[in-house]
Amino acid sequence: MTPEQLSNTIAQEIQTLGMSFYFDPLTGERAKTHGLNVFEYYGLGRGGVLGDVDAAVVFEAFTFFDQRTIDFLWSAAKEKADPVAIAADYLLAAYAFADRTFGALDADALARFGASVRRVVDALTPGRCPLVDGYKRYDAPSDPVHAAYLGTILLRELRGGVHIEAVKEVGLLAHEAAFLQDASVYKLHGYRDEDAPVATPELEAKKREAEERTTHKEAQCFAVLNEEERANLAEVAASMFAALASPVAVSK
Repeated sequence: MTPEQLSNTIAQEIQTLGMSFYFDPLTGERAKTHGLNVFEYYGLGRGGVLGDVDAAVVFEAFTFFDQRTIDFLWSAAKEKADPVAIAADYLLAAYAFADRTFGALDADALARFGASVRRVVDALTPGRCPLVDGYKRYDAPSDPVHAAYLGTILLRELRGGVHIEAVKEVGLLAHEAAFLQDASVYKLHGYRDEDAPVATPELEAKKREAEERTTHKEAQCFAVLNEEERANLAEVAASMFAALASPVAVSK
């Protein structure tokens, strides 16, 4: 499997896997223990890996969110809780979700998946994908289920980071890219209907080029892996994605 084939094969699976714990009901219950709702927990949990930073840093790292949404998810939420502490707890929420979901999968394959992803992100130039850098500050888990699930989060942030590069290179504005990606996501990210762009052929062509560039950039990152490692990434991503529909808890 070539790096390009891997990038194309796992793109949608990783997108779904890496965010599956965000709004899980038990994640929402965990948020309440910190006096937060599930959206505030997401904002501080995901953004908090950057540290206790200004909203402008989070706005740049998230990119495809309206500024008003960042004000709610970050600036207002920071008045309720410490983002650094919430980020650490948010990762524990991710691991708890993994423990409820991926118990039927082969531990050795999961461990190899996690190790391969770590090689990919360790080769990334620091500063290129700030959210990846943030998650890398946490120790690589020894538990294979946790290592693999953190791997899906890292891969999701990696693709998101290089997609931001690609969108800027082709001259798309963030709200244009969000709208062309998915109108429902556009609204979820806080944009208003009256701000929606017209999906002209020119904009759609730029979006296609941005996607092609994203795949190429991600593939360059996967080039550090050999063919066997890339094949294992694809196989494990597929098995983890399938487990979302038929979760099995880890036996303790």
